[in-house]
Amino acid sequence: MQQILDAILAGDTPPEEFASLDLPESYRAATVHKDEVEMFEGMESRDKDPRKSLHVEDVALPELGPGEALVAVMASAINYNTVWTSIFEPVSTFGFLERYGRLSPLTKRHDLPYHVVGSDLAGVVLRTGPGVTRWKPGTEVVAHCLSVELEDPDGHDDTMLDPQQRIWGFETNFGGLADVALVKANQLMPKPAHLTWEEAASPGLVNCTAYRQLVSKNGGDMKQGDNVLIWGASGGLGGFATQYALNGGATPVCVVSSEDKAEICRSMGAELVINRSEEGYRFWKDPQTQDPSEWKRLGARIRELTGGEDIDIVFEHPGRETFGASVFVTRKGGTITTCASTSGYMHEYDNRYLWMNLKRIISSHFANYRESWEANRLIAKGKIHPTLSRTYPLDEVGQAALDVHHNTHQGKVGVLCLAPQEGLGVRDPEFRARHEDAINRFRGV
Repeated sequence: MQQILDAILAGDTPPEEFASLDLPESYRAATVHKDEVEMFEGMESRDKDPRKSLHVEDVALPELGPGEALVAVMASAINYNTVWTSIFEPVSTFGFLERYGRLSPLTKRHDLPYHVVGSDLAGVVLRTGPGVTRWKPGTEVVAHCLSVELEDPDGHDDTMLDPQQRIWGFETNFGGLADVALVKANQLMPKPAHLTWEEAASPGLVNCTAYRQLVSKNGGDMKQGDNVLIWGASGGLGGFATQYALNGGATPVCVVSSEDKAEICRSMGAELVINRSEEGYRFWKDPQTQDPSEWKRLGARIRELTGGEDIDIVFEHPGRETFGASVFVTRKGGTITTCASTSGYMHEYDNRYLWMNLKRIISSHFANYRESWEANRLIAKGKIHPTLSRTYPLDEVGQAALDVHHNTHQGKVGVLCLAPQEGLGVRDPEFRARHEDAINRFRGV
């Protein structure tokens, strides 16, 4: 791996030299183990510790198949799916790997007693398999996490509808929290030249998810002037939703849990901010009973901020805790877009406020290839910026995942893989200088 790293750090190694570099037989990776899936049995979710289940160890380099690429990973990042994998909730991911392994002899590679996790990367192409023409060894890339087979007709209008759609590094093996990753070549996109490796790796999953959920016609189809309620508006996902609302001429109503997070939203240009901790919203009287009077109090606060207008689009991702309120405060004919459910999957809401007022709930899950490409293009053009707040070395990936699990972080938490230090990989310093403050916005908190 040292020869590969030296070639990358040189910055001018020609493609033919990259193509001739020897590949290692094994590489360092963050894994969970199949024989440990019951290690947290009987514990509350919050008490489950990713530092105990995530292992950094050497694993065998996988066989490279048609349409695939091996990438030297300079940096990656933590997403909630890595947290879920590490605490084996809501199910063990080894079931995903077993099902994928039954598709073909080639996919059988993924069904292993260990799972290399991670759904983000920034790095350099090392090898490509048969049929790959767009990407060459030595190309600096980022990867989106959509893995599809596209052998069925269903996915050819929207690749997210492919029956074999999976999230790489979560429902497949050989993910990005490692020194090498195996991806399908159509996951690759150009690395934004003005960003460091860790900055370029960090938008990935959450940026593309936010783009589809809020901007795309497959999600909220946001337009200029829309009022957009964004839960967790300074977080890894909400931080991008806030930027997309501002960039697209909408008005974000940002819900946060502290004044520090409120200040981040204001620094992005958001003017309407609700500090839910300060204002004391309690949407549940007890674990079984919601409090509609709190929905109404939130709706009144929103109208106070917007000059009497209701919400056009709710950007939902907390799930159970907030969903009843989200449905209530949306305007007649408005839209609730939902992905994930970090506070619980069993959503409850009063259907009278949905059906009688012709509101819509739209499910959104990651993004298709086109949406991912557009989201990455906006990063590369400096229209949307990373939300990276802190970066750990790969050896401390368990602590990085624990930060996200306990929500002690801001924005995104990055992980250095092959990169020996932060700050490397910038190829366009002049363009970067124009956006330095925005790039570093989340680091100062």
